[in-house]
Amino acid sequence: MSMSSDRTERRDRTSPSPEAKPPGARQRVQGALRLSRAVRLVWQTAPGWTLANAGLSMVQGGLPLAGLYAMKRIIDAVSARVASPGHTDLGPSLTLWIVVAGSVTVVSAIARALGEYATEMQAMQVTDAVADILHAQSVAVDLEYYEDPAYYDTLHRAQRDAPYRPTHIVNGLVSVAQNGLALVGIAGWLFSFNWMLSLTLCLAALPGAVGRLTQARRLYGFQQAHTERERRAWYYHSILTFAAYAKEVRLFDIGGLFRTRYRDVLQQIREGKQALALRRARVDVGAQVVATLALFATLAWIAYQTIRGGVTMGDLVVYYLGFQSGLGMLQTVLRAVAGLHEDNLFLTQLYAFLDLTPAIAPPHTPQPVPKPMRRGLVCHDVAFTYVGQSREALAGIDLTLAPGEMVALVGENGSGKSTLVKLLCRLYDPTRGTITIDGVNLRDLDPVHWRREIGVTFQDYAHYSLTAAENIWLGDVGRSPDPAHIAQTGRRSGADAAVQRLPDGYDTLLGRWFRGGQELSEGEWQKIALARAFWRQSQIIMLDEPSSSLDPLAEAELFGRFRDLLDGRSAIVVSHRLSTVQLADCIYVMDRGRIAERGTHAALLAAHGLYARLYMAQAERYRDQPDSGAAS
Repeated sequence: MSMSSDRTERRDRTSPSPEAKPPGARQRVQGALRLSRAVRLVWQTAPGWTLANAGLSMVQGGLPLAGLYAMKRIIDAVSARVASPGHTDLGPSLTLWIVVAGSVTVVSAIARALGEYATEMQAMQVTDAVADILHAQSVAVDLEYYEDPAYYDTLHRAQRDAPYRPTHIVNGLVSVAQNGLALVGIAGWLFSFNWMLSLTLCLAALPGAVGRLTQARRLYGFQQAHTERERRAWYYHSILTFAAYAKEVRLFDIGGLFRTRYRDVLQQIREGKQALALRRARVDVGAQVVATLALFATLAWIAYQTIRGGVTMGDLVVYYLGFQSGLGMLQTVLRAVAGLHEDNLFLTQLYAFLDLTPAIAPPHTPQPVPKPMRRGLVCHDVAFTYVGQSREALAGIDLTLAPGEMVALVGENGSGKSTLVKLLCRLYDPTRGTITIDGVNLRDLDPVHWRREIGVTFQDYAHYSLTAAENIWLGDVGRSPDPAHIAQTGRRSGADAAVQRLPDGYDTLLGRWFRGGQELSEGEWQKIALARAFWRQSQIIMLDEPSSSLDPLAEAELFGRFRDLLDGRSAIVVSHRLSTVQLADCIYVMDRGRIAERGTHAALLAAHGLYARLYMAQAERYRDQPDSGAAS
């Protein structure tokens, strides 16, 4: 089986489709495992608050029965005092039970307040921890995941549900235990009076539980089906609100278009949610009607027994209150169970994301990265195909980068230059062929250790809303951010002049995301990105279109001293501007994913091939046109 098919099969296993359905009968056994995984996550994240929450819940679970019993004793004591002429005071027994009832109420209020506080603290810790887990997984997964819409659906679902589902599960289990404990006591008490009361209690709460379980599955299916619509709405929102789109939204007057599209998508989602909410309301009303009929039928029966003298007035009140409380607790337990079922369904999405397995991972026994490089970096018959594409992006690539050598990659858009750089950085693995350093396959190295040997600037370099110094330091956060060394690196890349004009120099916040930030021109940002690459003490420098945003003078200055900037390091430079690659020891001309030509600038010009045609086409733009001056 080929590496390409291996990778495709791995993606099929780990990227659920948007049409994924709720787990079937064979999968439900796995539900308990997901619940235990969530409980373990919450316990490991906030053990103290979880233990406190559970303890306080148990206390609250035992208090209702104690309160009911105290109320029964109060009513019976009052009835006895009323039936005995001459007693106008409360008496010691009645006073005692009033004090007991009051104490139970106070303890219950304290336990409830402390429980709410513990729950809030637990939720905060778990939410922060789960966000950190999501961030870690987002960094760990392979770059190819970011090219698959199914991955974004999975990520969106995880981000939507992860912050609260694990805590909700633990609190649901605690709620079941708390109300279940109280329910057992009350149901036992009712059973001792008449077993029909306990049976009626169970039957009255059953319709609501079934309805909620059904609604949970419908909600899960709805969320699955509408994930892409939710992401599309967010995309339209970003177009309307993010700076990257601000200029074109105004110049092309497309704000109204995307506002309309945003509203249309939300309307589709809202209509589905309204239908679910209406169905849930109908189920809830029906269930409440059944519960109410059962409650008042029970009251009528107990009242009849009281009239017949079978029970006391205290029994009438307390058994009615007990049935009412028991019904509420049973409904709470069943709602919590339905909620656990719903959470269990949605946890499928969280763990679908957390269980994504990176293909580019350290081998069990990684070899050390050759340092210093002695023989060089070699590509042999390298081919690569993006996931979901049938056409090879690269095919039959043979390339060598010797120690201290400068290699250039040139070619038209889509020829595969940037893709090859990503493979050399091991952001992807070849689908065929090998990439080695001093004879060691990159697959046998720890990818993190290998990337430390590469200083890189991509064509779509990032703008970090941090200080100028931090923007450079990010190139190698393992180095101490010494201000003098950072300024020296800024001078090497040409960024220093622009930084020195800022209000606080290298301590100036860049970008407009935060208050006090200063914006740079695109060319100045590119110099910052180059400084970031030079800051890393690496063996190899890879620059993808390093002068695309530089003016001609800055470009000439950069490449005029490029050899000195490399300081003996090997370099791979990708550029459309052929004037910038003339100093390269070897130029590789790429065409449709293959190496069409290779050689020095002079040799390639003499060959009158693709490179020569590209070079002459660019040179034509700069030739003197005598009539243009007069015409202007």
